[in-house]
Amino acid sequence: MKELSIRAISGVVYVLLLIGSLYTQNALTTLLLLFGILSLAEFSKLIALKSFAQYIIFMLLFGGFWYLCLLNKSVTGSDEAIQIMLVTTIFVNLILIKDLFTTKRIPLFSSKSFIVTTFYLTNGFIFMLLIANYKKEFTPLLLLGSFILIWVNDSAAYLVGKNFGKQKLFPSISPKKTVEGFLGGLFFACISSYFIAKYTETLSFTSWLIMGIIVSVFGTLGDLIESKFKRQAGVKDSGVIMPGHGGLLDRLDSIIFASPFIYLFLRILSYVS
Repeated sequence: MKELSIRAISGVVYVLLLIGSLYTQNALTTLLLLFGILSLAEFSKLIALKSFAQYIIFMLLFGGFWYLCLLNKSVTGSDEAIQIMLVTTIFVNLILIKDLFTTKRIPLFSSKSFIVTTFYLTNGFIFMLLIANYKKEFTPLLLLGSFILIWVNDSAAYLVGKNFGKQKLFPSISPKKTVEGFLGGLFFACISSYFIAKYTETLSFTSWLIMGIIVSVFGTLGDLIESKFKRQAGVKDSGVIMPGHGGLLDRLDSIIFASPFIYLFLRILSYVS
C-alpha cells in the first residue's frame, strides 16, 4: 500500500507539472528543456556514454529551434530546417524499429551513440516543442491531447493485459506486454480521441482518431525500444527520479518516440486542409 501511495504521488506531481507548464510558452519550454536534460542523463547512463557532447548538442538544437522556429517567426529557412530534421529523425527511428525486430542488440547502441542521443532523444523533445507551437502559434492543447492519448493507451494496455492478456506481444523484450493489452490500449485511445476533440476544439474527431492510432502504435514501439536499451544495459529502470515509476525516461519514452510521427501527421494535415 505504501509503495502504491508513493507511485501515485509521484505520478500526480509529474502530471501537475506538465499541465501547469501549459499556461505559458516559456514555462512549457523550460519544463521540456529540464525533462530533456534529465532524460538524456538517464539515457547516457544506459548506453554508457561518458561524454558531455550530447548535452551540448541538445542545448544547441533545442535552443536553436526555439529561437528560429518559435521566437523569431520571420527567419527564413526555419521551415526547411524543420523538414530536414523531421526526415532524418523519422529515418533513424525507422532503423530503430527495424533493429527492434531483426537484431539481438541495437547496433547503434555502442557504435554510433551520438546518432541515437541526437535523433532518437533530443529531437523527440524538439518535436514536442513544435507540436505545442503548431504553425508557430502557441497550441499547448495539441501537446496535452497527445500526452492524454499516451496515458490512456498505457493505462488501458496495462489493465486489459493484466486481466485478459494471454498472447505475449514481445516476450524477449517486455514479458508483461500482451497483444490483448496492446489492442485494449489502442481501442481506448481511439475512444478518448472523441472527447479530446470535443473539449479541446483543436482538431476534428477524425484527426484526433488518427492521432490516437499513431500514439498507440508508435508509443508502444517507443516503449519496447527503450525496454531493449534497458535490457542491453542490464537494468530494470532508466533511473530513480520518480519513486515507484523509475526514471523520467521510463515515463516519457512513448511520447519521445511518437512525437516526430505526430508532428509529421500535423504537417500533412496542414497541407491537405
